Amino acid sequence: MSHTRTLCSLIALGLGLWTPAQAQAQTAPAAQAQAPAPRVPAGAEERAAYSRLDPLARSVFWSREAEINPADPVAGVKLAEALRQLGQNDQAASTAQQVLVTQPQNIDAMLELGRAHIARGQAFYGIAALEQAKALAPNDWRPLSLLGVAYQQVRRADDARAVWNEALRLSPDNAEVMNNAAMAQMTGGDPAGAETLLRRAVAQPTASIQMRLNLAMALGLQGKIGEAEQIIRRDLPPEAAERNLEWLRNQVRPAATATDAASPALVRTWSSLQGQ
Repeated sequence: MSHTRTLCSLIALGLGLWTPAQAQAQTAPAAQAQAPAPRVPAGAEERAAYSRLDPLARSVFWSREAEINPADPVAGVKLAEALRQLGQNDQAASTAQQVLVTQPQNIDAMLELGRAHIARGQAFYGIAALEQAKALAPNDWRPLSLLGVAYQQVRRADDARAVWNEALRLSPDNAEVMNNAAMAQMTGGDPAGAETLLRRAVAQPTASIQMRLNLAMALGLQGKIGEAEQIIRRDLPPEAAERNLEWLRNQVRPAATATDAASPALVRTWSSLQGQ
């Protein structure tokens, strides 16, 4: 028997063949080399670079990051934010809610859930999360600012004013809070009151183009088209400026009423003109 095994080994060597054990030893390293490398989360520099890209690119990037690590406290929130900015508000709300399933204390996810429900016109469903964020971070103005928007949307005007006042106590002259409060006044039929707040908001160093355009809207709805036009032409390219001005002129036609000019639908239309 031993002679037979020796002979087989010699024949295998002579013919250039491999025994089963030798074949396994030879192919194992090759199989290991072909195995895909485990995916790892992006580093801080790459994440920062993607944060400057458009919402579509960010949605793809953060979706991948969330797949790599579902417990990542940032990826799910950033994905929800990008989806909301793409107008996919239902999916954004679902994504933020999923983050809270595994990270129930994630305040940023609570805020993003509130934003998504506000954006989809169903603020009622985001109020609980925003109130929880307010309780967990009593010195943070952000839950208060968003709560004001949510309360206003469900017609709790007194509660909205209360939380906005509290937000301004925590963060005096906060442009975002004043902008939110002003837009609520606009939808409530008070563009003059909105103008007062928006003038304060745009005077802040953190004021955005959107806040200045909201001021232009408040001015235009009161018939102050000249000043509104100056703002619009500074912040928008000519074609976009013409669209905005045409829209404003149509709102101040003689047949328009104060209620028409301040309706929530018109405010949403104005926002859509800016590409929000």
